[in-house]
Amino acid sequence: MTQISTKPPSGMRDFLPDEASRRKRVFDVIAEVYESYGFEPLQTPSMERLTTLLGKYGEEGDQLLFKVMKRGQKLERALAEDDPSDTDVADMGLRYDLTVPLARIVAEYQNDLPRFFKRYQIAPVWRADRPQHGRFREFYQCDVDVVGSSSMTVEAEVTAALAEVLGRLGLSDFRIHINHRQLLSAVMEKANIPPEKQGGALISIDKLDKVGRNAVMEELEKERGISRDSIDILLPLLGPLPGAESDPQETLARLREEVGDLDDGATGLDDLENILRFGADGPAARHFVVDPYLARGLAYYTGPIFEIRSDDAAGSIGGGGRYDELIGMFTKQQLPACGFSLGIERILVVMEERGLFDDEPAPADVLVTLWDDDLTANSFRLAQQLRAAELRVDVYPDTDRYGKQFKYADRRNIPFVAILAPDEAEAGVVALKDMKSGDQEKVDRDEVADWIIKRVKKI
Repeated sequence: MTQISTKPPSGMRDFLPDEASRRKRVFDVIAEVYESYGFEPLQTPSMERLTTLLGKYGEEGDQLLFKVMKRGQKLERALAEDDPSDTDVADMGLRYDLTVPLARIVAEYQNDLPRFFKRYQIAPVWRADRPQHGRFREFYQCDVDVVGSSSMTVEAEVTAALAEVLGRLGLSDFRIHINHRQLLSAVMEKANIPPEKQGGALISIDKLDKVGRNAVMEELEKERGISRDSIDILLPLLGPLPGAESDPQETLARLREEVGDLDDGATGLDDLENILRFGADGPAARHFVVDPYLARGLAYYTGPIFEIRSDDAAGSIGGGGRYDELIGMFTKQQLPACGFSLGIERILVVMEERGLFDDEPAPADVLVTLWDDDLTANSFRLAQQLRAAELRVDVYPDTDRYGKQFKYADRRNIPFVAILAPDEAEAGVVALKDMKSGDQEKVDRDEVADWIIKRVKKI
């Protein structure tokens, strides 16, 4: 008999209680901040129609879609065709991100949504990528989006919410890199790069911080077909890498001299200046970096684009931008939209490395022990009494000796143990053991909840 592997699929992970608890704490902070900015929760299916997903992420993104095969007779007919392709035998796919499903939702329920639809979603997505350190096939995204407004106040609001989330999670030395697709188009135009080659050039430029200038120049010439004359104009136009120009206003002023005479250049620069101006008094202000090399690979971005980076994390820990034409792919009406997604997996790695989970809460405030079957019902009544006082209560399931029950509480870091043996039950008291100090005290049954609450607040 073939042994069945108990490991999760490649690029996917199990989360045991300690790690799942950490993730929940982070998700709760993110949801709390998003809701404080007026965003509402949204849920969408794990699978979408393949026609919904294809063509929205560019050629590279389409190749990373997890496609789901047709079922029953539809699959049989597809397989009977000569040399069927993967799109012939598949009709659905696991969602690649949360933005395209949002666009579908808006197109489907437009009449039921407010004029300005502010939504957030925290959910897993799937990509058929090559698994490696920090890169998974299944991972969570934490998206926040605004649909219905073309004002740069949306960008200022979204980046403020993200900066507040990271601050609440204990991160402070991050950078919000910002750029604009129209500004990039103006730079391409100035460098005499043909429109049909600009998309490929953007993909190469976006790699500059990862592979270096020489590798990007080689890729632009040999793989993207960009002339050496255009490359020699393009890279100086973009200027030094972010960090050499630390003042966003200085970068914008330099770019205005270079491409401000072009319509796309003027529009992009005006939008970026407004984002900085509107967000000047918010939590994102000191984190903004104008990054002319930032391109973002997804094909649906149309305006400002963002990426959050930290020296403690490889790659970005979040990204997004404006996508004013995506929703129009599902409906005849064009609706402006802007959003951002946090890369929660990398954020969790940074938090772990910085010891930001050292003060993890216990899974329960008190463990109620069991003596024997005759007193079990009494122990359960005590547990319900304590839960009614909004305490978190675990009940030990077996009538083991107290040594084992105490060891269980200690293993789970539960700070207090409630003992209801025959002597305590007859006297109308409960013995409460402080697992940290080892002290034990008998407390009247009606005062047990208050006794625990006072001590839990001090922990």
